[in-house]
Amino acid sequence: MAKQGQTSGQRHEGKDSDSKGLEGLTVAAREAVNRTQAGKGLPPVHLWNPPFCGDLDMRIAGDGTWFYMGTPIGRPALVRLFSTILKREDGKHFLVTPVEKVGIRVDDAPFLAVEMQNEAGDRGRLLRFRTNVDDWVPCDSAHRLRFEVAADGGLTPYLHVRADLWAKVTRALYYDLVDLGEERMVDGQPMFGVESGGEFFAMADAKQVRDAV
Repeated sequence: MAKQGQTSGQRHEGKDSDSKGLEGLTVAAREAVNRTQAGKGLPPVHLWNPPFCGDLDMRIAGDGTWFYMGTPIGRPALVRLFSTILKREDGKHFLVTPVEKVGIRVDDAPFLAVEMQNEAGDRGRLLRFRTNVDDWVPCDSAHRLRFEVAADGGLTPYLHVRADLWAKVTRALYYDLVDLGEERMVDGQPMFGVESGGEFFAMADAKQVRDAV
């Protein structure tokens, strides 16, 4: 039912504008990606500061699913495209092209780490993670792991992907990280964590981990 004083045409105008905005954003995103080293690499969104054009009815759920106007985006290629123009500023996420910037909602982290490879590198073990948009990210000093206390009291790992964008590591991969974990002294305290890329990423106090087991 339309609100008082609102005509049927007015009621649909916002929806139509949103749809046109999505179509225009898709075209602009494709053009930006195609211009980036002939399609190789990611667009330099950190260099783009276009005017803010409002919020788009787009949301990234905690499980990594992208929604537009409440409906899951079922085209992986479109999700991949939008992920390449994702930017975070002051705690808020945006889709950015050279000509426009629109805000979107992110429930947790914009990416999900869904696969892990354990490799032997020059500096010992190197863990590589694949995100839900098929980016492979090495876990090292430039792409760190952090661990946050979850609502159930457990730990949730996050991997730094790029800029201020993070990937939440799935529960199954978290257990794999625990299996690879070891105790080390960090700032004079025994900590339990995992090594990758020549770095040690502490998960929790070693005594707390031993007591939990």
